[in-house]
Amino acid sequence: MKLLNTINSPADLRRLPRHQLPLLAEELRDFIIQSVSKTGGHLSSNLGTIELSIALHYVFNTPDDRLIWDVGHQCYAHKILTGRREQMGTLRQLNGISGFPRREESGYDAFSTAHSSTSISAALGMAMAARFQHSSRCAIAVIGDGAITGGMAFEAMNNVGIYKDINLLVILNDNDMSISPPVGVLNRYFTQLMGGGFYAATEAAKNIAQNVLPSPVIELAKHFEKDVKGLISPKTLFDEFGFSYTGPIDGHDINQLVDVLHGLKQQKGPRFLHIVTKKGHGYKLAEADPTLYHGLGKFSPEEGIKSKPAVKPTFSKVFGDWLCDTAQQDQKLIGITPAMSEGSGMVEFARRFPDRFFDVGIAEQHAVTFAAGLACEGLKPVVAIYSTFLQRAYDQLIHDVALQDLDVTFAIDRAGLVGADGATHAGSYDMVYLRCIPNMVIMAPCDENESRQMLATAYAYQGPATVRYPRGAGIGASIQKNTQLLPIGKGLVLRQGMDIAILAFGTMVNPALEAGEKLNATVINMRFVKPVDRELVIKAASSHHTLVTVEEGAVMGGAGSAVLEVLSGEGLTNPVIQLGLPDRFIDHGDIPTLLAMNGLDGKGIEQSIRNRLGKGAGR
Repeated sequence: MKLLNTINSPADLRRLPRHQLPLLAEELRDFIIQSVSKTGGHLSSNLGTIELSIALHYVFNTPDDRLIWDVGHQCYAHKILTGRREQMGTLRQLNGISGFPRREESGYDAFSTAHSSTSISAALGMAMAARFQHSSRCAIAVIGDGAITGGMAFEAMNNVGIYKDINLLVILNDNDMSISPPVGVLNRYFTQLMGGGFYAATEAAKNIAQNVLPSPVIELAKHFEKDVKGLISPKTLFDEFGFSYTGPIDGHDINQLVDVLHGLKQQKGPRFLHIVTKKGHGYKLAEADPTLYHGLGKFSPEEGIKSKPAVKPTFSKVFGDWLCDTAQQDQKLIGITPAMSEGSGMVEFARRFPDRFFDVGIAEQHAVTFAAGLACEGLKPVVAIYSTFLQRAYDQLIHDVALQDLDVTFAIDRAGLVGADGATHAGSYDMVYLRCIPNMVIMAPCDENESRQMLATAYAYQGPATVRYPRGAGIGASIQKNTQLLPIGKGLVLRQGMDIAILAFGTMVNPALEAGEKLNATVINMRFVKPVDRELVIKAASSHHTLVTVEEGAVMGGAGSAVLEVLSGEGLTNPVIQLGLPDRFIDHGDIPTLLAMNGLDGKGIEQSIRNRLGKGAGR
């Protein structure tokens, strides 16, 4: 790592002679493999962007030239080259650096990115600001790993083309992958572009031509330059959007990348560079299985990932098993995912029921309205989606599903805190933003078995229904294969106590039971966020002095607020303690630690109650 150790900023990088860049790329690749093996993180995508990261910082004057990474999990090489090499050992850990670009972390992170397809919009805004400020700085959007399939990218491109005087460069990192294998006609289109081989008009080639060809021939070549380019690389979709298109070029040929970027730097107006990379490049295990090595925990670089038998099934696995079992019984079931088939546990369903499996790409809005269309025709769509990604389809939830009271089931994965991915991926808000939508039923299971029963209940319900469940495994509850439908809007008393009633939602049931034992409190598994069990809330208020609501979600407007609304409507004035996630973004770290820090483990719940009611509470 001798060369890499001399690079503490892009200024150091730009002082290197060109012939040392390939060696730097080798050292950087090995450093990332070794570093991620100790911390976990996104590996395959970062191995594919090493040469591009070096070339961009070598050619452009960052951070004055603005550089945006989209999806943000491609940014590790960028972080290392911009002064964070020694901090990589803290990656995605509590009080450590983020796995995504983050503006407050570094001046080189021009825009915080984690959800996909945002870069072109943000870069256009930055380029427009530079025009207003009479600045020559360039805004560069690197969009890849499937992010180009997102509708927002096309909305931005549609807007870009009318501005011919902005200094904007969009780089498509075409690695033929998102997280899952690519879907849709856009991937086919890129494959067709690649059919003609690599193309790039470099400054070096132009210089050779000027030295060899007679001047009349050069003038003729200039006259026909666009037509000649058209013969080599046909007019593209991106030309039609108003970009000057170059590509595709080999994204692992660092010398060609530097040449082409130097040439594009001299141009003005919207430019589009299409590079082709290989996810996992330079690490054979990741190249062979880029999906497995996309996001991973600690591993041995020499041995790779060794599969370990799961001690407890994850909630995603419980969903996948239920989905297959139900599809076997009901031909109307249709499974939909926005590019998250592995993460959502749908791989087996896709294998067994390929005609009823739809991966629509990174297009959450389309996924929801597509499901609405299916429901209109009497089919039974199940949308498997992460809580944080469902936020992107909020209008469709209201306008296209709930307003028409359509029979769509939403399996909302990664509800609550998600750990290492941090605030951008946390499912902190779904109970809040779903609860206010008419016709919507919202369920939160306390364990794996209840999750299966709730999925069956949501599927049987004639209308929009959601089941929100956390990332990872539960408590190891025995799963009852023969599902039993739950009565809509009814909770369950798990422990009878005195004075204090703890009304717990979803994952908070078990820590609430722990606190309830210490406080001799009644503990209720509320099960339904909407409709909340009014009868049970009123009964608890009538027989207890204090009510405590506990939820792994934003406390402001969440499930606890639903309880307060019932009490207010009935004129009940019991003291109520609302526990949940505070009104701030929760940073990355391991989930148990984050829950404890926010008072949502058993000890924290107990202490919060004692702090409010006094040390003698519950005696």
